Amino acid sequence: MKIEIRNERTPLAWSRVRVEGEGAFDFLQGQVTQDVARASSEGVWSLVLEPDGLALSSAWVRREDNAITLDVPEALASRVVARLARFRLRAACEIALDGVGETPLGNLGEQVDALWPGEGEFAAHVAPQSFGANVVATCVSFTKGCYTGQELVARLDARASNVPWRLVRARGDDLGVIDAGLRSRGPEGPAGVTLAIARAGGVVALGFAHRSLLGETASLGFEVETSS
Repeated sequence: MKIEIRNERTPLAWSRVRVEGEGAFDFLQGQVTQDVARASSEGVWSLVLEPDGLALSSAWVRREDNAITLDVPEALASRVVARLARFRLRAACEIALDGVGETPLGNLGEQVDALWPGEGEFAAHVAPQSFGANVVATCVSFTKGCYTGQELVARLDARASNVPWRLVRARGDDLGVIDAGLRSRGPEGPAGVTLAIARAGGVVALGFAHRSLLGETASLGFEVETSS
């Protein structure tokens, strides 16, 4: 898929998923990576995982009197609703899309600066640890108890998060050079640019690189950063 260089001021589109009812808290506590007890009207980041532990979406989680809302990337909202509904079973709650969402990230530039996964990065179908230490520390509770997809996350944490693919931020003059460089090491996988913005006469991109590349970036012709 060809990646276009985009304006950093392009707004990010969020949708709100509302989980309402007396069983909403207990249900979501078993479905998202964050301890829902930490959520308030101000919000806290979490991830929604597939049953195999791969990341489906981020979610900005807020608690209300009898409901919890998850603001997720608009393009992923229907998948998040379907994924939650799959495990609702006898839980005393209802799940529905509820309009436009809002998170601390307002535009593409803010996403890139935060080295934060969005729609394109979740399409890579990787474990949370591939997004880096900052995302894991911000979104994942290792003390709250069991949730769907936890097994892979816990196993990787016990192995010092030694995942083969890592989300990186790259800065350079040429998008093609950056994309080719990120793809230059490792087996077949999600390597390459996922998002690119124009900045200061050059390009700043998010993308995935194999871990074998990260220690040998001096000859690539562009800068590479990770969150750890």
